[in-house]
Amino acid sequence: MKFQLISIFPEFFEVLKLSLLGKAVENGVLSWEATNLRDFTTDPHRSVDDTPYGGGAGMVMRADIWGKAIDAALEECENSAKVILAIPTPSGEPLTQAKVREIAASADNVIVACGRYEGIDSRVATHYRDAETYPHLEVFEFTLGDYVLNGGEIAAVALVEAVGRLLDGTVGNPNSLVEESFEGSGLLEYPAFTRPEIWRGLDVPEVLTGGNHKDIDHWRRARAIERTARIRPELLGNLNANNLTKRDREQLAGLGWVYLPSSEGFDAKQVTIRKPDRGEAMALSALGSETFQLACPSFVTREEIERFTAEEFDLEAVKARLEDPEHHRYLVAEIDGELVGYTYVIVGMDSAHAAEAGISSGDAYLSKCYVREAMHGTGLAGALLEAALAELDEAPVSLGTSIFNKRAQKFYKRHGFKKAGTRTFMVGGRENQDVVMRRVED
Repeated sequence: MKFQLISIFPEFFEVLKLSLLGKAVENGVLSWEATNLRDFTTDPHRSVDDTPYGGGAGMVMRADIWGKAIDAALEECENSAKVILAIPTPSGEPLTQAKVREIAASADNVIVACGRYEGIDSRVATHYRDAETYPHLEVFEFTLGDYVLNGGEIAAVALVEAVGRLLDGTVGNPNSLVEESFEGSGLLEYPAFTRPEIWRGLDVPEVLTGGNHKDIDHWRRARAIERTARIRPELLGNLNANNLTKRDREQLAGLGWVYLPSSEGFDAKQVTIRKPDRGEAMALSALGSETFQLACPSFVTREEIERFTAEEFDLEAVKARLEDPEHHRYLVAEIDGELVGYTYVIVGMDSAHAAEAGISSGDAYLSKCYVREAMHGTGLAGALLEAALAELDEAPVSLGTSIFNKRAQKFYKRHGFKKAGTRTFMVGGRENQDVVMRRVED
């Protein structure tokens, strides 16, 4: 690949002779040529700019000078399948890793027109974008970010480095490109550490020194998600949900994102996990009735479920619980103004009620952890569960779930619960057998 860099300061690009790009040039992976725009002028002062039509501050670089320079560069690209005319400008589209990959994979030549002053006459971009004479040419007006530089040279160097390092033979270990920010996962890169193990009172995370590569991979993935949510949360809206594990989905839901299947693949939705308002008793009652039946064994009849939900999710009963948040602790998940999931934990249950629930006296009792059917598989239930557990100050927690609900049992095991026994649980007058599970913090 060849880069033709046109500027009034061609000496600026000597920096490209350094480091990996310099070696890539030596090895023939890429080449670059810096051309002085003033070489295409004809006046004694070698002027490249003039006052703007319509008035205003500053000077604008002339289209006729730039046209000669770009035409000369294009003459050297006659046999190219694709040429990019890149024009750095604050009004361009952001330079992204996706675009960088596209250029590296498809272009043979890149011409970079480095403007100065108030920029290049807009007709230059229009002409080369519309000219049928150059069917192999793509005009790419780009910016590095939401700020203004004195000229396009820094942006040109950034483009050469970003594209050049993706060419085969530039980076010694190609695998190092895969885990970088914006690559593959769409996440920012995880934090990196090296020797010394302790520096100014700061330790390297223990998991990285333990030698368990599976744990290391999990830690790095979790930190990448966490860092992206903190620094560049907008990136989470564009993740490919097909590449997310259950662990990823639960972490992302806890950070405020769920991914729902749609006709176009996935629809990223922002979710809020919070304590409910007292005025949401009716919504909680309805949500409880809707979601409870999703976990019932198939032999439980609709009439039995309705009898149970009419009592368990009675509006006045829910209101009373919300009036006593010390002992009846709810968390809800909200998307687009609607409640889509919840947890309900009873704290300080007396010994008689604990025995009735089949749990150890003194344990917090996780009575409910449900999400709407459309939320299954999104990680929201796991995020709700962990949020509820975090509020219990590491107290022992027990729960019951149907012996036939293997999916729920597997879910709770992943979150640290272990089988502690069995119990009989009545649903609308019908006996059901539950597995009692318990989680105790080490």
